[in-house]
Amino acid sequence: MSTETVLIIEDEEDIAALIAHNVQEAGFSVMVAHNGTAAFRAIGKQTPDLIVLDLMLPDMDGTEICKALKRKEKTQNIPVIMVTAKGEEVDRIVGLELGADDYIVKPFSTRELVLRVKNVLGRLKGPKEEKKHLTHGDVSVDVDAHKVTIGRQEIELTLTEFKLLHELLVNKGRVRSRETLLNNVWGYTFEGYERTVDTHVQRLRRKMGEYGNIIETVRGIGYIIK
Repeated sequence: MSTETVLIIEDEEDIAALIAHNVQEAGFSVMVAHNGTAAFRAIGKQTPDLIVLDLMLPDMDGTEICKALKRKEKTQNIPVIMVTAKGEEVDRIVGLELGADDYIVKPFSTRELVLRVKNVLGRLKGPKEEKKHLTHGDVSVDVDAHKVTIGRQEIELTLTEFKLLHELLVNKGRVRSRETLLNNVWGYTFEGYERTVDTHVQRLRRKMGEYGNIIETVRGIGYIIK
């Protein structure tokens, strides 16, 4: 049994039970909460390694839960996979802007969800790259410490943002297509998820401030750091 714990926040008991069963079968420990209040109570007792979060909950919106998680030091680095019946692009973007690491739309296959859980948790182990320190001008990446600094100022990145910056720096001078980034950073490629890459790049650029322009867009293909 894995020592990694997944918290499933889902108000529909049948769906929560189905997700829990499949995640457990994949070797993870599981906690289940059917509303936001129960979720925060569970987190207070044990900090999960990943959260599967439904956006439509009876007592509070999933986006509010995500905001609250990202505001607290204890929970801000817990990766979140958002699950919702909403399929509109704007909902996906809002979720990613709030700091979610991934997004899946109902109805979905439990096999796909488990794959995403494994991939997101796999990113916690850090990039498998021999070079432990990467620099680009004033931008410095400490791979072992999972820390990014610009000059003397450390910037807070999510695991996905860190992996994305790392992927672009390791391949400095080479264009990385959206499909390649999806495969190498997220661990899968699915049609229609290219916008996920764009949203994360935009958020990464904002966090990097004036240095965000080192990430250049290659129209119709992807991104590059020269």
